[in-house]
Amino acid sequence: MDTELLKTFLEVKDCRHFGKAAENLYLTQAAVSARIRQLEQYFGVTLFSRNRNNIQLTQAGERLVIHAQSMLMALQLANQEVSVASEQFTQISIAGTPNTWDTYIHDAISKIYASHPQINLVAEILSREHLTRQLLERTLDVAILFDPPKASELKIEKLHTFELVPVTTFTDNPDEDSLNLRYILIDWGTSFNLWHAKQYINMPPPAMRTSTARIALDLMLQCGGSAYLPDVLIKPFVDSGELQIIKGLPRFDRDIFIAFHKNNENEEKIFDIKQLFCKDEPDPPELINTRSGV
Repeated sequence: MDTELLKTFLEVKDCRHFGKAAENLYLTQAAVSARIRQLEQYFGVTLFSRNRNNIQLTQAGERLVIHAQSMLMALQLANQEVSVASEQFTQISIAGTPNTWDTYIHDAISKIYASHPQINLVAEILSREHLTRQLLERTLDVAILFDPPKASELKIEKLHTFELVPVTTFTDNPDEDSLNLRYILIDWGTSFNLWHAKQYINMPPPAMRTSTARIALDLMLQCGGSAYLPDVLIKPFVDSGELQIIKGLPRFDRDIFIAFHKNNENEEKIFDIKQLFCKDEPDPPELINTRSGV
């Protein structure tokens, strides 16, 4: 099947207008109509109900949307991987859960990007379940996560331990009750969630729940609130007085891990990347030069 037919179908779906779709695709309206008719003949169904100034997907059209998007995405990925292979680049895919990006991956990616120009990076945010499945299917090279999966096919190593600290924006002298002031419960993984549930049995329901520390931090700074946030993230805001550490409350040590398949063909490159994920490693010269304006 000509992929241009699918691209035209999706454009008409987005625009809900044959004329506008034609303009966006630099085609005539007659050409767009012809492509849609060809696609309808191929599947033997009507994809759009064509009322005046009201183009709507039929039930068959709705079902085709997800398949058309998947087919075009698969072809795009295949094209990228073939191109990478032909140019002798190594493609490494790295993914993590939302909070591992906020607290850890974000800084390390810049080091990898600067010091390994021969590596073609793919970086994504995924759920723990997706990370595990893609690692086992070997469609993902490296996962950074809090609660690593227990699978014999995977190699798991601890990268770092940071401290989750109770902080608030509401008072200069916060006490133990300050945590209840517009508390935002952040998902720091299974072990933290279990610890938190036992530690705060009688705590009122949180004002908000989120899996992203950056969302919680931004909301706290704009509207006020309290939360458990990592020491690496809160330091500048504590120093400026925007956040206050709640004394007298327990803190939580949160380990972060790297996971990859034992039989990954890019094991040597993954080892180099793992070294750059270590917090104590200095920035590569390329990154230092970039920051200093050299």
